[in-house]
Amino acid sequence: MAICLETRQVSKFFGGLIAVDKIDLEISEKSIYSIIGPNGAGKTTLFNCISGYYTPERGSILYFDQEVQGLSTNVIASIGVARTYQNIRLFKEMTAIENVLIGQQPHLRTNWVDAIVHTKRYFSEENETLEEGRRLLKFVGLEGMGDSLARNLPYGAQRRLEIARALANHPKLLLLDEPTAGMNPQETEVMKEFIHGLRDQLSLTIILIEHDMRVVMGISDRISVLDHGTKIAEGTPAEIQSNQRVIEAYLGAGTEALTEKYRRKKLQ
Repeated sequence: MAICLETRQVSKFFGGLIAVDKIDLEISEKSIYSIIGPNGAGKTTLFNCISGYYTPERGSILYFDQEVQGLSTNVIASIGVARTYQNIRLFKEMTAIENVLIGQQPHLRTNWVDAIVHTKRYFSEENETLEEGRRLLKFVGLEGMGDSLARNLPYGAQRRLEIARALANHPKLLLLDEPTAGMNPQETEVMKEFIHGLRDQLSLTIILIEHDMRVVMGISDRISVLDHGTKIAEGTPAEIQSNQRVIEAYLGAGTEALTEKYRRKKLQ
């Protein structure tokens, strides 16, 4: 299996704070890979380095063997890396379909001259993007909601819309930052199955930050655990559940990531 993403000794500093310290990851293509750890462990900072929001001070990030650290977010998006956010970042005064169309921006071929003159290429691309937007809304379960303002959609639907906007970029790698945050158990179960479907139906590689251990253990091929910016463990769900260092790090931090189910079982 090809390696989709590899990080080598990636480190990110904020003044005297080491947010991410010498992180090595190797993530196979078409896998679901989870990154877990207590709040402040460096998970989102690592995502921001991968997606171009931060440039690491040290180390390298390879996307299908191409070094991407230091590239702009636009360039990284254009080569097939898309993401969502812990806090939903939709354009809430725009409609659902308009949000998805924005996600297609890196791949549009027309320019401002086409838009002003209304060339044949402009109308052709406009029709293509609208059709693709409707297809993506249907794929994520929002068919018929294209004209609804994003702010008027239920919470779970907003999460799906954000994913639809990310998919509009035609990614090969999808970064999901706490996709089930704020969801009730039923919504969480639906999202878990949906993430499975994204990988299986679209052949995506998915990297997931998630605090719900039922989700993590239920869908991950491999898991890395961060604590205070360093990777303290990596392995299959079964290996992580029985790793004493992981148990101690979580229990010591008192993190909400451990559900009562896994506390009672002591991750065994």
